[in-house]
Amino acid sequence: MPKECAVRKGPVLLNVLLTAVSALASGPSFTPDVRFTGPTAKGWNKVGQASWSADTGTITGKPAGNGGGWLVLDNSYQDVSFYTEFRCEDSCETGVLLRAEKTSDGGMKGVYVSLDDSTLNTYAVAIDSNGKMVKQEKLPRGGVLARLTPPPSPSQLQSDNRPRPQSPSVDLPLKPADTSLRPHEWNSVEIFFDANTVRSFLNDGRQQGAMVEDGGYGPVALYAGGKGAVQFRNVAYMDMSVKVRDEEKVGPHFRKQRLSDFYYSWGTAAADFNKDGVLDVVSGPYIYYGPDYRKSREIYYAFPSNPLTEFASDSTMEFAADFDGDGWPDVLTVNFGGGPGAQLYINPKGEHRRWQKYAVGTGVQSEIALLRDIDGDGKPELVYSGAGHVRYAKPDPAKPTEKWIVHDISDAGYGVAHGIGVGDINGDGRIDVLNPYGWWEQPAAGADSGPWTYHPAAFAQFGRGLMGGSVMAVYDVNGDGKNDVVTSLNAHGWGLAWYEQKRDSAGKISFTEHMVMNDQSAKNAGGVAFSELHGTSYADVDGDGIPDFIAGKRYFSHLDTNIDPDPRGAPVLYWYKTVRNPKAAGGAELVPELIDTHSGVGSDVLAVDLNHDGAIDVITSTRFGTFVYWGIPRHVAASTQK
Repeated sequence: MPKECAVRKGPVLLNVLLTAVSALASGPSFTPDVRFTGPTAKGWNKVGQASWSADTGTITGKPAGNGGGWLVLDNSYQDVSFYTEFRCEDSCETGVLLRAEKTSDGGMKGVYVSLDDSTLNTYAVAIDSNGKMVKQEKLPRGGVLARLTPPPSPSQLQSDNRPRPQSPSVDLPLKPADTSLRPHEWNSVEIFFDANTVRSFLNDGRQQGAMVEDGGYGPVALYAGGKGAVQFRNVAYMDMSVKVRDEEKVGPHFRKQRLSDFYYSWGTAAADFNKDGVLDVVSGPYIYYGPDYRKSREIYYAFPSNPLTEFASDSTMEFAADFDGDGWPDVLTVNFGGGPGAQLYINPKGEHRRWQKYAVGTGVQSEIALLRDIDGDGKPELVYSGAGHVRYAKPDPAKPTEKWIVHDISDAGYGVAHGIGVGDINGDGRIDVLNPYGWWEQPAAGADSGPWTYHPAAFAQFGRGLMGGSVMAVYDVNGDGKNDVVTSLNAHGWGLAWYEQKRDSAGKISFTEHMVMNDQSAKNAGGVAFSELHGTSYADVDGDGIPDFIAGKRYFSHLDTNIDPDPRGAPVLYWYKTVRNPKAAGGAELVPELIDTHSGVGSDVLAVDLNHDGAIDVITSTRFGTFVYWGIPRHVAASTQK
């Protein structure tokens, strides 16, 4: 195509062929309706004083006057997802106009996201017939945890100006990338305009949100102003008003049973609560009794949450064990942040009533916790993060319903919201604890003699200001006799990897990352890519004696917003078969196998053989309800296939 492509008033086709994705951006997090893949693109109009050209996948705008000019898409949108990469020359001014409506004087009005600095300030603008912005009104902040941004109250405005609490200064092995604007270099921006909220992300950093007046309808436009040229590439967009659900499918090794249609919890547990010799399932306020799990009983008041606008209020995580030592399994619910913390429900030992509740812990920082026997006393402890520490808590046997005893494993500053694991990393027979910042070695003196020795390692990746996964698995992936680590990398983003344990001649332990799944632009195992891996687990799913990894998408993890990448992607659930393969990097690979496309996960996944048939069953509690995926025993599956 010619280097210069004339742009005239009226539709024009730009012959755009995209270049490869830059190292600074990995493409849109959504699945676009339109990508500029050539040989032609959608129609555009020129407005104002700028020349536009297209060459080798790059659209260039050069201002030709003081007012600058616009390249306006023919098609109009109200709710839209938009992505591009851009680069500015000296004295360039640029941005993206959304819902660009024509005005009676021959101009336009709309919502303008400025790309001139890292703040991504958003304005209501008016543009005259010559393309000059004659009015810019900065819009108030928005993008809270709601689809519709409410008007800010005076207290909220004051809180925005309060100093943020600072974490203790520690040297962490994993640090966020600099996502600020890079002058004269390629930058990426992703913008979601839905209802009355604009959410913008520069270089995959934290969101910059703005609230607008509801309404408006019109095309997207690119701006070239100032004195220098601006370049755009990898332009992609999607009509957000069209919602798509994938076909419901269940993997061949499982049979699906729905226990509940309602959203009560993000956690599940299993125990024989009525002591009839059969495992039961607890999810939120209900126990579902085996063996058919069609009868249920309320252990506390059951009030479902709204899956679009509310988080599960009473049970982010749920565990079962005999915490008071009376021989009957009890239930522990755990909520992070400012919620009720850890609440213990004592089994009434066969009495037909709701269970007595006791507040046994507060200050839970992490959205992920584990119930494991850390100290080797035969009783499980709650492993989590709180007050900046990695820690565990256990009841006083003499007073199990009072506040539990807390033991700090780490110094302050290492606690995180996402990612926790336990396992014997160094092979000394003692359980170690790990999170995205590394692992803590249990001392020979015992688990309660902390803080433990810290070994830094990076087991996560940053995206949009967040990092860290869910339950981190510790097992020997490649069969070399050393335990490795398998984990999701960002519970609200992308990434799944296994970390191969290496030891030098002195026995010092390090880890090598082997990526299994990243974002949609990466080469992913089995061609599978999904975001928001907030719920994970591990178990020997196929019965070959080697643990496998289980992971799924937590749909609407931050409610019906666009804070997380690809929030409306299919709520899938997969198990990753551990295949020891000497030809693969690190001597092993994780191969995805489908469990379901319509349930997703909550904060964790329960993997247990409920009916003792030799096959692992998978239980999830999500915004769509509570489900059991009955594992089909391999000998049955094999005979069926003959």
